[in-house]
Amino acid sequence: MQLPLGIRLRDDATFANYYPGTNAAALGYVERLCDAEAGWAESLIYLWGVEGVGRSHLLQAACLRFEQYGESSVYLPMAELVDYGPAIFDDLEQLELVCLDDLEALAGRPEWEEALFHLFNRLRDAGRRLLLAASMPPRELPVKLPDLKSRLTLSLIFQLHPLTDEEKLRALQLRASRRGLHLTDEVGRFILTRGARSMEFLFDLLDELDKASLQAQRKLTIPFLKETLGW
Repeated sequence: MQLPLGIRLRDDATFANYYPGTNAAALGYVERLCDAEAGWAESLIYLWGVEGVGRSHLLQAACLRFEQYGESSVYLPMAELVDYGPAIFDDLEQLELVCLDDLEALAGRPEWEEALFHLFNRLRDAGRRLLLAASMPPRELPVKLPDLKSRLTLSLIFQLHPLTDEEKLRALQLRASRRGLHLTDEVGRFILTRGARSMEFLFDLLDELDKASLQAQRKLTIPFLKETLGW
């Protein structure tokens, strides 16, 4: 199924590109959800955590894995789509995997809560998989519909934790290596001490350095970073 409303998956949002840190269990279960043998009890997962912990990355990685299998999936960032109305949930049970991001955007909206509850039931009856993500655990979501609240709390629930500085360094090195770049500990720590600490910023910075390094045919060194970034 083509992603609706102009939503596109990030090509780099893969399981191989995700450095789990202390989130290895969540990563393992999301990958297991992509296993054709998973049953419904393992096919309803709820991820939550603060911004930047990789919730959206894992949801998109699951969709990309299904694409590799030639199976149907959809990724819906609800904060961007909530104004389109709950009709976008129609017929989603025809897909093998449904990934709903930013679930808090639907909480407290009666028409959306009702639609999500019925989608739960249709997906379960069809034996499909559902992967959810939000900024807070199910019990803290301001959901008004009791049956929906109950469904959410029955999910396999994982809190995603932010990476430490050392883990951010390893995540940067992983991402760099998959681009064919060598990022030393020294250069990586220089980036962490000079730039913002969010993973989104760090990965965007790595994209910029990748392009500059390719254009200049130079390695990632501290002098090159200073020259390129004006640090």
